[in-house]
Amino acid sequence: MLSGLLDVALLDSVMRALIPILLAALGGMICERAGVFQISLEGLMLIGAFAAVAGSFAVGSALVGVLTAAVAGALVSLVLAYGTVTRGGDAIVLGVAINLLALGLTSFLIAQLFGVRGVFQDPGIVGLQRFAIPVLSDLPIVGSALFRLTPIATLALLLVPVLWVWLFRSASGTRLRGVGERPEAAATLGVNPVRTKYLAVAASGVLAGLAGAQLSLGNVVQFSENMSSGRGWIAVVAVLLGRAHPVGVLGACLLFGVAEGIGFRLQGQGLPSQITDALPFVVTLIALAVARRRFKRVLELTAA
Repeated sequence: MLSGLLDVALLDSVMRALIPILLAALGGMICERAGVFQISLEGLMLIGAFAAVAGSFAVGSALVGVLTAAVAGALVSLVLAYGTVTRGGDAIVLGVAINLLALGLTSFLIAQLFGVRGVFQDPGIVGLQRFAIPVLSDLPIVGSALFRLTPIATLALLLVPVLWVWLFRSASGTRLRGVGERPEAAATLGVNPVRTKYLAVAASGVLAGLAGAQLSLGNVVQFSENMSSGRGWIAVVAVLLGRAHPVGVLGACLLFGVAEGIGFRLQGQGLPSQITDALPFVVTLIALAVARRRFKRVLELTAA
């Protein structure tokens, strides 16, 4: 049953699963470094997926759809920023509320705007095109999967080294980490903790919105109710498991991507879909058990 698993189709499935989770997790990582526990990634991703399809369908442009998703994610994330940073509310409660709001709102809007239930699929929706990197895309096995990507996927992979350099090798990245670790001390050095946290939360909204756009315009060209399907929660776990480090987050997301890719392949080999669909979440539960101390520490800091 496991013979022939390692091929182009598997790598392509892994990449399709990896990119949305990675983008959302990088946004959550920025928030955690700023001292805000971002648990609304699931809802922000779902809002982004819907906004991307709505924008693309309305104008007939995938670029407009992507921009709409980024703006929508940023605007909704500001609800979390205002509630936690300005009003001092509980980030976990507000995050869960945003997730529930996103699920209900997108289900309502798909019926009101498009007159359908469940799935909206129309020839007027313009999806994201894949672009091949010359020479590299012609490599056997890995070329097609790793070097023939949508612009959002390419951006997600490039953000890993860029964010690593920014967080640990730049003055602004150091200030962000300072706000997350010692906001009072950062304030004495002229850093505005409130503004920094707002910007971090807005950035997470943009990245989660782009993750949703990749789901609805890159992986498929449609919107379906609850199409994020728990990927935002997996991104939260990836941040914890990766210790809010870009390379660690990439490794954790890759673990979940491989689990989902293998699940798709095993489903094609005859295993029941109920088992294969559950595989990424089983990995998530195992990862949560491994990262339980990290999770407990974050909750304690949030409650402080």
